[in-house]
Amino acid sequence: MTLVVMTGLPGSGKSTVAHRIAGELGCAVISVDTIERGLHDAGVDSAQPVGLAAYAVANRLVDVQLSLGHTVVADAVNDHPEARQAWLDLAERHGVDLRVVHVRCSDETLHRQRLETRDHELREVPWERVVALKDAWTPWPVETELVETSGHANESPQLG
Repeated sequence: MTLVVMTGLPGSGKSTVAHRIAGELGCAVISVDTIERGLHDAGVDSAQPVGLAAYAVANRLVDVQLSLGHTVVADAVNDHPEARQAWLDLAERHGVDLRVVHVRCSDETLHRQRLETRDHELREVPWERVVALKDAWTPWPVETELVETSGHANESPQLG
């Protein structure tokens, strides 16, 4: 049983890679973006910040999947140390393998184009926000697997 945690900037190709990994492993993807969209669909004003709540809901849903003995992919930016630690704690509590997959698009022009043209469930993320996140990015406290998507966002790491 494995907890696969996606991480990377908005528009880097995380969700594409997450779905590919989930297809290969035959498991569910729990996406913070999907949860945020659900909160907005339920009537929470789209101007309201729901990111923290969505992370908490995602963490609980992943907890349930792991309790049932399922491998699961958690799809989110995961830039905050608290969010990262929550995933590490879940993996430790359940005694499962943890794979952190950092998705990066090093071609800035392509990255920005993807961000600005993607068909996404949430409101647009301004490029300036992505640049600020990139500038503030810190390494994870555990080993990560890097997936570079400037060639093909459909590539995924080999996960066993």
